[in-house]
Amino acid sequence: MSLRLAAAGAFTVAVLGLGACGDGEERRDTITVFAAASLTEAFGELASAFEAEHPGVTVRLSFAGSATLRTQILEGAPADVFASASPDEVATLRAAGLVIEERALATNTLVVATGADAIEAFEDLASPGLRLVLAAEEVPAGRYARESLALAGSDFAGRVLANVRSNEANVRSTLAKVELGEADAAIVYASDLRAADEGVRAIAIPERFQVAAEYRIALLSESDGARAFVAFATSPAGMATLARHGFTAVGVTP
Repeated sequence: MSLRLAAAGAFTVAVLGLGACGDGEERRDTITVFAAASLTEAFGELASAFEAEHPGVTVRLSFAGSATLRTQILEGAPADVFASASPDEVATLRAAGLVIEERALATNTLVVATGADAIEAFEDLASPGLRLVLAAEEVPAGRYARESLALAGSDFAGRVLANVRSNEANVRSTLAKVELGEADAAIVYASDLRAADEGVRAIAIPERFQVAAEYRIALLSESDGARAFVAFATSPAGMATLARHGFTAVGVTP
């Protein structure tokens, strides 16, 4: 199973080196980080680097759609840090009194993912009979995609949306439909194409129809480790990691 498919549902990964807490053994602190599915590879690398610099600390990552993670946190899921593909989800948690502090993390752009020869241009999304997949409207990637289509005009957007065959729970399950040949095209983030299967290619969305995806990272607990992880993710090293994975990093360390 590819990493893209593993990331399609909500899942939890204990990143490298869970330590035991028995007698005579080193006690380890655990930081639980909830992150948007599109951050899977980038945050996997960040977590490993953070653990290497902080012996005795384990970072546990849980990836899913930002809206799903927001709901889980509101329902009491124990998260120390939340990295969202949209500021809206963080704003909801802030309104509920759950955010201690937040920072800008990165931006992303939209592209059309397609298999070989399926379509050649953004305008082809309106072709009758095209099998198109989007993330669900409540998911940031799905919301951004629909905003982009609206910028191209209501008639065009209507014809494109008529081609939608499914609305997925997160952007990685959206991409997976194209990887599996179950869809001709999908609108995903540019960063997702860095990890896509061979044979999936990107078609640019014209600049005038682009909608910038804004990622934010929020501290949800007073844990020193969680605060240190947020600082690390928004440090120059963290920014470089995000950039390597196709994001435009914007976070800064105070």
